[in-house]
Amino acid sequence: MDNVRHAVVTGGARGIGRAIAERLVRDGATVTILGRNAEALGRAVTEGAAHHALALDVTDGLAVARAFAEIAARTPIDILVANAGAAESAPFGRSEPALFQRMLDVNLFGTVHAARAVLPGMSARGFGRIVAVASTAGQKGYPYVSAYCAAKHAVVGLVRSLAQETARSGVTVNAVCPGFTDTDIVGDSLERIVATTGRDRDAALASLVRHNPQGRLVRPEEVADAVAWLCGAASSAITGQTIAVAGGEV
Repeated sequence: MDNVRHAVVTGGARGIGRAIAERLVRDGATVTILGRNAEALGRAVTEGAAHHALALDVTDGLAVARAFAEIAARTPIDILVANAGAAESAPFGRSEPALFQRMLDVNLFGTVHAARAVLPGMSARGFGRIVAVASTAGQKGYPYVSAYCAAKHAVVGLVRSLAQETARSGVTVNAVCPGFTDTDIVGDSLERIVATTGRDRDAALASLVRHNPQGRLVRPEEVADAVAWLCGAASSAITGQTIAVAGGEV
């Protein structure tokens, strides 16, 4: 990290979010992580993956605004990694409006709330990095996750629009789009596939990694590397981009 920057990572207690927080800490940033699981947040701080933590539901816009104001009052926020997300699967015919709303609330509006909280301060200081952790589901379609795909496509659209609005402010806005990554969410998906199809876990895993030409799950650390680069000074001309970390899938 070029200077001591303050980074906030939503959904930072585990999986991709924790890997990102750990990487930013190693790069010299002061890192605050947010998430719903206070125990996991505390464990991440104790284990050195972040400096500070705050329990927060990113779908609650008022709570996000208050929390970010409190955090920024102590130390201005230079970097936002909007990583908090959730995935639910169902055939479109059984995907009720409530499912679409849940996916939009956490994946899209969680990013919207956080970006709205940090952008004024970043613009006033003439520096900021916003990175949304989207998904290859924001770049292509997958069966049985239409609500999730719709929400992640919306995140990509938001990133592209915000990048245009902030292009001369010193703030960059980008998205990193992982393919299937070795996280708890993918682990849960594997368990659902096993339960619903009767296939063993190896066969279920093969059905997921077939999308990746490298034939494997992405490692969270690989996603973190891409995010860290986007957060630095060397990427100052990169904005409005969606970078796939997916072994050539997209």
